[in-house]
Amino acid sequence: MSSLKYSYEPSVVSLPGFTVVGVSYDASLTQIFEQQLGKKAYESVLSRKDEISSRISDDVYLVQVYPRKEGFNAQVDPFTQFIGYLVEGCDRVPEGMTSRSFPDREYVKVTHHGLESELGHTYDFVYGKWIRENGRCPDSFDFEIWDERYKPDQPDNQIDLYVALEPAGKE
Repeated sequence: MSSLKYSYEPSVVSLPGFTVVGVSYDASLTQIFEQQLGKKAYESVLSRKDEISSRISDDVYLVQVYPRKEGFNAQVDPFTQFIGYLVEGCDRVPEGMTSRSFPDREYVKVTHHGLESELGHTYDFVYGKWIRENGRCPDSFDFEIWDERYKPDQPDNQIDLYVALEPAGKE
């Protein structure tokens, strides 16, 4: 694999807290792929989006929350995935869905270009090279935004990835 194939322009951005309403499940990456959990959840959320009355846009959010566990390995260790919509002032959560809020945070933002199946290279870059070279620590969650550029099986696919950073001064 050529390192020239993957080029990234990461930036650090501060975002206010946000709330997502959708479906969630706990699984490892292996289980997610083998059982097509993400695809099933995505299709469910798309089919029910009109039930989420406080939805801000049609962009789908995939939020991944990781346990604070020494030696955590997403391939084999379960973590939580939320697939849903950004909401404002959510007062009603549709049956069978859940709501979760996330705090104000700094993020390293990178746009993945290419097939969704190659997204692991982008995660490896951020969690490996970028974190190491910039002396920051990731917090326990990240998220992707699937907007009109989301075409998972096409080479012109684009996904914005945000990796939450621990607040400065936190050990």
